[in-house]
Amino acid sequence: MSDALVGVLGFLGALFLIGLGVPVAVAMAIAGIIGAIYLGDWGGISFILGSTPYDSVFPYSFSVIPLFVAMGVFAAHAGLSRALFTAINSFVGHRRGGLAVTTIGACAMFGAICGSSLATVATIGRVALPEMKRHGYAPSLSTATVAAGGTLGVLIPPSILLVIYGLLTQSSVGKLFVAALIPGILGAVFYGLAILGRVSLKPDLAPTTPRLSARQRIEALKTTWPVVLLFVVVIGGIFTGLFSPTEAAAVGAVGAFALALFSGELNRQVLRSAVFEIAGLSGMIFFILIGASLFNFFLESTGLPQMLIGLIEQAGVTPLVVMLMILVFYIILGCFMDSLSVVLMTVPILAPVALDLGFDLVWFGIIVVTVAEIGLITPPVGMNLFVVQAASQGVPQSTVVRGIFPFILADILRLAVLVAFPALVLWLPGLLS
Repeated sequence: MSDALVGVLGFLGALFLIGLGVPVAVAMAIAGIIGAIYLGDWGGISFILGSTPYDSVFPYSFSVIPLFVAMGVFAAHAGLSRALFTAINSFVGHRRGGLAVTTIGACAMFGAICGSSLATVATIGRVALPEMKRHGYAPSLSTATVAAGGTLGVLIPPSILLVIYGLLTQSSVGKLFVAALIPGILGAVFYGLAILGRVSLKPDLAPTTPRLSARQRIEALKTTWPVVLLFVVVIGGIFTGLFSPTEAAAVGAVGAFALALFSGELNRQVLRSAVFEIAGLSGMIFFILIGASLFNFFLESTGLPQMLIGLIEQAGVTPLVVMLMILVFYIILGCFMDSLSVVLMTVPILAPVALDLGFDLVWFGIIVVTVAEIGLITPPVGMNLFVVQAASQGVPQSTVVRGIFPFILADILRLAVLVAFPALVLWLPGLLS
């Protein structure tokens, strides 16, 4: 059996373990260790087992992970999600479907200070779902809107996933953050259009609500200044070169802590809960990084990326066709795994392939994150669907799934636009060069 075939079997074995319910980090570690032992690399695997748990979390650049996690946790505890929802709702909530559009906008803006899809779903869902239920919105529309809007949380910078992709591929994290701005905005716009199109066909899904006065709108808008300030400082600092991504993460974490403190929400009990949440999320991410390092050592030993490149060159398939196959693969994989695990398992294999085909790694990173997030809302096991169902108090899974398809169509259209027009991703990073 060739080494490359062993690599393929190892990859499938890791997926099989994940399907059995084994934690992703453990599944990747087991597949990597057994695969490396099968290859007979005893010296290599013993060295990796001794050094990887330390090396995977030691690099200074990885300190950005707990800092961005802290930024998102403190922002959630500062009550910023409700302020965002109220402000956007004051301008568009009176229109048919306006509360759903408000939810998308709130998800996009909260994602700019959070960086996690699941956290965005859980946080915005606690505010948006009761409001839409109170105003008579159909559960299929309200739950699907929150599930889809949450996917924007990991794309709009700052994004932990983009940081990890940048570290894996040695790409500029600053350029990745800037490159994600237009695709993130485009995603919010496409979701908004999907909502408006759906309620125009079925008006009973979303009743209209009373229009607020200009004074009420201005008052609501004033409450969003902390979010705008935090986003401008963090992303503006990276864009202008004032901060490195790690420094920006530190500034963002301290800024979010200050906002939570001055909001009056940060008592001793909340602070204790926030610290445990930060430690738990950061530990989970680092645990997955350790498992991925063991798994990637095994894959590199098999030469699987080089085999894929050779097969593509021999087949004479055009780069665009290969990219479309990769995108379908990511959507399927995203149905069964969280986006972080998807990126850690596949990028070491597919990034060399994309580079050999002539694709820019910054563009490829944005595409990978976008398509991995589509998997989170794709039935039957998209993770966001389960999170929003848990937050919706008794809405059946079939109802959530029934409402999600217009958003999946919007995602596919957005992906097609980004593939057809790479400049939408690469224009802003080009200004940093």
